[in-house]
Amino acid sequence: MDEDYLSRRRAASSGVSLRAVLGTSLLAFIGGAALIGWLAWDGKLQFGPDFAQPAASAPASAPGPLAKALPAPGGSPALEAVTGGMDQRIAALEQRLARIDLQAAASEGNTARAEALLVALAARRAIERGAPLGYLEDQLKLRFGDAQGNAVTTVIETAGRPVTLDRLAGGLDALAPALLGTPPNEGGWDRFTRELSGLFVIRRGDASSARPDTRLDRARLMLRSGQVEAALDEVQRLPGAALANDWSAEARRYAAAQKALDLIETAALLEPEKLKDADGAQVRQPGPGAPPVAAAEPLRAL
Repeated sequence: MDEDYLSRRRAASSGVSLRAVLGTSLLAFIGGAALIGWLAWDGKLQFGPDFAQPAASAPASAPGPLAKALPAPGGSPALEAVTGGMDQRIAALEQRLARIDLQAAASEGNTARAEALLVALAARRAIERGAPLGYLEDQLKLRFGDAQGNAVTTVIETAGRPVTLDRLAGGLDALAPALLGTPPNEGGWDRFTRELSGLFVIRRGDASSARPDTRLDRARLMLRSGQVEAALDEVQRLPGAALANDWSAEARRYAAAQKALDLIETAALLEPEKLKDADGAQVRQPGPGAPPVAAAEPLRAL
């Protein structure tokens, strides 16, 4: 029993002593750390050279690859070369953009001229068919009123009193007997000399025949091919030409309308100043006969 009692005493005493040692060590460490912190805060404790220099006075680190690639400040030749190259590229881009703007304006002008030419061709087709102009009348006035005002008026008046090649050909056939007969108010001597001159005709081998029936056939052929003025000239040489005054007047109106349409179509292609677009604005793009606008160079990557 004494031995058990002594064993318990020894274990208790050893446990108390171990706890005492650990507690004392912990208190000493905490106290020392607090003391060092207070001395450093109060400036009474100086550290070595590795800890004394602040971050602001730390030596500059070695330059990295990006810093080496950038040109040094102060107007160095490398910086000037880079700046000069950029200025040249910017100027080249501005020139190319200006060319592109010119090409866009040229495209708009060419579109306006193409539309004007389509209007002129549609008006010609209406005149040849003897159909009313309809909306084409306003388009002719808008687009060509300043450039070819008289021609526009002629076309509109002809459309108001239509005359076609078929109508002229039919009228000529109906007048054929009168055109080949004896002219009105012709005396006996005039008739004798006319018939005598028809019996003996001296002409060159390549010259056209002056016989009335041959001349009338030529007039018909010319009329079918659209040569109205040439056909009219042949009719005027026939014996009964005085009986075809009304027909001749219609033929002249048709020929005048064709000339007016030619002027309008020419204006659509070549008029330099007075041609208008669908909005009534001046078409500034030169016609096909003018020098073409220089093509813009392709943009290259910088």
